[in-house]
Amino acid sequence: MSLSQGYPFNSHDHEKTAKPRPTLPWTVRLCVSVVSAVIDTACRPNGTANRRLIHWLDYQTPPNPPTKVNNNSVSSIDVSLDSTRNLWFRLYSPPNPQLLPVLIFFHGGGFSFLSTASLGYDMLCRNFAFKLPAIIVSVNYRLAPEHRYPSQYDDGFDVVKFLDENGATVLPQNADLSRCFLAGDSAGANLAHHVAVRACKTELRKMKVIGLISLQPFFGGEERTQSEVDLVGPSSLLVSVPRTDWCWKAFLPKGSNRDHAAANVSGPNAEDISGLDFPATMVVVGGFDPLKDWQKRYYEWLRKSGKQAFLIEYPNMIHAFYIFPNLPEVSQLVMQIKNFIAKCSSSSKLLPYSKSGTLATASYHTSSPYQDSIKFHVGFFQLYGGLLICLLGLLLGFFYKM
Repeated sequence: MSLSQGYPFNSHDHEKTAKPRPTLPWTVRLCVSVVSAVIDTACRPNGTANRRLIHWLDYQTPPNPPTKVNNNSVSSIDVSLDSTRNLWFRLYSPPNPQLLPVLIFFHGGGFSFLSTASLGYDMLCRNFAFKLPAIIVSVNYRLAPEHRYPSQYDDGFDVVKFLDENGATVLPQNADLSRCFLAGDSAGANLAHHVAVRACKTELRKMKVIGLISLQPFFGGEERTQSEVDLVGPSSLLVSVPRTDWCWKAFLPKGSNRDHAAANVSGPNAEDISGLDFPATMVVVGGFDPLKDWQKRYYEWLRKSGKQAFLIEYPNMIHAFYIFPNLPEVSQLVMQIKNFIAKCSSSSKLLPYSKSGTLATASYHTSSPYQDSIKFHVGFFQLYGGLLICLLGLLLGFFYKM
């Protein structure tokens, strides 16, 4: 049973009935626990964010333009649209001469944290570019609370319009704008949805958005769902009700509540999309994500609106599991996305689906022992490097006024 609107949330009331923790490597659990602690410290009670602490935490990766040395790896360049609002994107090009789809990606972080250059998202987009393969456009947008709704949506859609008008000169020659996908994780998936709605209402000249990849989208409402009630306590969950409430308060217009259409897309103020040519949507849900009930409602709402929507569930995964490359589910997710892109791009029947509406499982591809070793060590150093940065940032943060 869901708690009624306005009911005070107390995690201690539900600790005895909370679900068991997910079985994750201790390295992942430790890293996420430290990140959770840093986020809680950075989120000030007055609704502002401690940017100085976040600066120490969030390691920014530089682009690596194509050279003779790295011509067999994914290259990246940064393209600026508007320096006055720090609007830019990082363009990832894989070493593949074939005509490739374009995937416009929006990073997560509760609308308030992280960037396109953050280590985890740089690695994720490189992985997508190489393994899908695809031309990846990773968008850096303005953050709350300094910039509230609809700043992030405006930035995202401005990138779409820019690519529609300038794609031929900015993107690689093998970029196929007739096969464009919007994608995002967490808050970025929320952003991708609203950008997709705007794109449906606009006559794009060259770009055709044929798919939406929604990784554990960040939606919410005044109601406390069962998953928000049950999945409390363990810091390894990364997402908690107090953290999401802080993010919504920092992002939404002042005076609005969480039933605003930006947050509760399927709620009382939902926009009617039944008449729009909305793209086929792949919704990814984690079994240990407190947001999973909102994500499933989103999937069900899309289907009720007459849109093609497909659900993929990872029962043992937490929020943002795809950031950790040493988890086997990450490779499975990449294969599911690759399958979705292939089916959307096909001129045959759009997508295979079961009676439950979930995507047909992608075939599992095993890599060589050498590739597995590389992936393990990259993930190992990423986790421990990120943990070290988190600890350093947390320590240095205490030298400054919170």
